[in-house]
Amino acid sequence: MAIASILWRRLETPGHDACRLVRLDAGWTIEGTAVFHEAGAPARLDYRVTCDLAWHTQRGQVEGWVGARAVKHTIIRTGDGEWTLDGRPVPDLGHCVDLDLGFTPATNLLPLRRLALAEGQAADAPAAWLDVWAGTLDLLFQRYERRAEAAYWYESPRSGYAALLEVAASGFVLRYPDLWDAEP
Repeated sequence: MAIASILWRRLETPGHDACRLVRLDAGWTIEGTAVFHEAGAPARLDYRVTCDLAWHTQRGQVEGWVGARAVKHTIIRTGDGEWTLDGRPVPDLGHCVDLDLGFTPATNLLPLRRLALAEGQAADAPAAWLDVWAGTLDLLFQRYERRAEAAYWYESPRSGYAALLEVAASGFVLRYPDLWDAEP
């Protein structure tokens, strides 16, 4: 059963992303489609990430295209915490619980819901980050600090990004400064 949905507008390049959060008997799914320009070419990427009841990522799928190049990836996190990308083991990510799809703000919902930080609390949330352009799964260090009921300070040193995110009660980011804004 879908419990929330959102439409984002991409700010640094033309594009949109439509996503919904679905409650399953055994957990949660976020699924959506991002349509945007990348390096001068149109792109369409459909995605789906499935988590258990405690918001631990179990599986992710991305399929679509960027320009003339087809994109299709399956990411699995085993019960032992090991990650695979398209059936190949990816080492050194066993401490990651979340999957981050770099082309959408949808996956920020996963650590926000899982961590359930109270105001004033902060936590590191290293994620397995899918770089769609390179076809790799790698470590993405992230940190969240809840500053108010609907505001989180977010840091991602790898990209040099830090900003105050505005977040809906559902966990979807409403405002991701300079990158994404939710449509009204």
